[in-house]
Amino acid sequence: MASAFAMLTIITSCTMENPLLTESKLPYGAPQFDKIKNEHYLPAFEQGIKEGKAEIDAIVANEEAPTFENTIVALEQSGRLLDNVGNIFYNLMEADTDDEMQEIAEKVAPMMTGYSMYVSLNEKLFERVKAVYEQREALSLEQDQKTLLEKTYKSFSRNGANLSAEDKETYTKYSEELSLLTLQYSKNVLASTNAFTLNLTSEEELAGLPQFVIDGAAAAAQEKGVEGWVFDLSYPSYGPFMKYSTRRDLRKQMYMAYNMKAVGGETDNLEIVKKIVDLRIKIANILGYKTYADYAIEERMAKTPEKVNAFLEELLQPSLGPARQEVADIYEYAKANGFEDSALQPWDFSFWSEKYKDEKYAFNDEQLKPYFQLEDCIDAVFGLATRLYGIQFEERKDIPGYHKDVKVYDVKDADGSHLALFYADFFPRASKRGGAWMTEFRGQSIVNGEELRPFISIVTNFTKPTASAPSLLTHDELTTFLHEFGHSLHGMLAEGRYGSLTGTSVSRDFVELPSQIMENWAFEPEYLNGFAKHYETGEPLPQEYIEKIVAAKNYLAAYSQVRQLDFGILDMAWHTLTAVPAEDTKTFEKKVLSASAVMPAVTETCISTSFSHIFAGGYSAGYYSYKWAEVLEADAFSLFKEKGIFNTEVSHSFRENILSKGSSEDESVIYRRFRGHDPETKALLDKLGITSTK
Repeated sequence: MASAFAMLTIITSCTMENPLLTESKLPYGAPQFDKIKNEHYLPAFEQGIKEGKAEIDAIVANEEAPTFENTIVALEQSGRLLDNVGNIFYNLMEADTDDEMQEIAEKVAPMMTGYSMYVSLNEKLFERVKAVYEQREALSLEQDQKTLLEKTYKSFSRNGANLSAEDKETYTKYSEELSLLTLQYSKNVLASTNAFTLNLTSEEELAGLPQFVIDGAAAAAQEKGVEGWVFDLSYPSYGPFMKYSTRRDLRKQMYMAYNMKAVGGETDNLEIVKKIVDLRIKIANILGYKTYADYAIEERMAKTPEKVNAFLEELLQPSLGPARQEVADIYEYAKANGFEDSALQPWDFSFWSEKYKDEKYAFNDEQLKPYFQLEDCIDAVFGLATRLYGIQFEERKDIPGYHKDVKVYDVKDADGSHLALFYADFFPRASKRGGAWMTEFRGQSIVNGEELRPFISIVTNFTKPTASAPSLLTHDELTTFLHEFGHSLHGMLAEGRYGSLTGTSVSRDFVELPSQIMENWAFEPEYLNGFAKHYETGEPLPQEYIEKIVAAKNYLAAYSQVRQLDFGILDMAWHTLTAVPAEDTKTFEKKVLSASAVMPAVTETCISTSFSHIFAGGYSAGYYSYKWAEVLEADAFSLFKEKGIFNTEVSHSFRENILSKGSSEDESVIYRRFRGHDPETKALLDKLGITSTK
């Protein structure tokens, strides 16, 4: 048997070799992505859990009377190693995963659930938290301290601390099952997405496709080692194909593949959806809530499912009539141009609406893309942040990213002080899920008097450069870039003492305000004039194009609004259930969405099986928040429009009152402090030009 000294030497040696467990010597303590390997994750999770439990045990064992500092703050700062490991692992699971990481995730899931339960169901720990909470009125706490104390107490009560021993055991079992199911759901979506490719070998099959789409498909084929052109279900491939291909049969094939992700076969999520819903109902019930939506929305701005449903209806009713009229207009246009079917099918809509838009506004993505080279857009998006908030971006090639495509930037404030590290990952790959998102490897906080500035990441799936052209964005992609960058600003400009209250750690229905408000600049001539130029000639974006972008801003506004509301309605339908429906997932979904349908339903397709936001992400009973935040941003941006879109008085107020505050107090109070009043849905309807009452 090894001696105690020898064992200690072995453990220390393993720790020193694991970049997740050793202190980073990189600037600002940046993650050592160049050294991290899959083999490091499991030991790091195990060590993080061990240290986290020891920190919890120390709080519980403290013989001093419970105080805000020795209990609430100590708990807030516990588990830092585990947080750091988890932030890296789970973010890379989305952005650069492989089969081995998926297997590790399955092993780690019950470990993480167990740790969560070790904290949330710890009776002695809860006794100390409760003791501090019950004397809160006598503690003379500052606002952020009051918020932290209240959120800490509620977190325990909402995670089973008041349950009986028997119920705690059941709650733990349900939570573990749910964790594994959501992981399997996400794994199925990714596998199903990657399983489909459309490999075209004949030029006539490319009919209608612009050269940039063909070039991208040729590059994809070359990358896969096959002849011809390859299209897949990533949006830079799927979206343009659906817009431009004149081959209706191939559009249908692509549409069916995209909308039948994780339906049937080895990656089937149909039953997993119902199992997830069932477990969420059981968890809500055991915690004393009628539905999962009651549980989830309680801590958000909306507070109740009834208010959410009323909000969705308040936007749906004036939008439904105009949306159906927009579809009818496109159908009439299609018929006038040779379309012979009795109705537009979903795989027809993008194609004919793009042609209608092209004729009505005389411009399209193909005309605009040459003016939005990615590098110019990066400079313009960073430049907007400089103009509004004074911050600067400096690329740091000495700080490694997690993939060769990732660029790292040092973000500095107007006075030159370090604000954040910003990781930018723009291009699609098989190891990355579709879509676009912002996340963080480390949030902002103050620990033992030292401020830890954040490590923020933006991930997109923009078209990769080809042999003949650089990466060129559509105007929609520029808008997406601005959206995710808004989230990034929320993280980078965070200020506060407590990490659970800073940056994007806000109510789900508030978190989209900083992102959605940024989209507005994509439609402002004064902004576009400053950077949009042709990548070959250097000619600025023609003024007539800018005028058309602005004119077309609300093209299909009602249709798009109803589509987003449908997602919110479906989400609420699943999460306001008191029991799993007897009918199958597809039937339930079609029934829920029938009243708001503006296009024919396709029996075989299903949204729910790949609706990762609500079944594997953080938006369960919260998808409405995109529209909720749109109302907030429409009202907020009206102040920029009134004072000037680059007005520093307004932008500095937005930074101080919105971006830097996190959830240090109720978000309704935070918003009113910036705007001076509560927002109304009318602000959004006016912005979208939706005036009909039915």
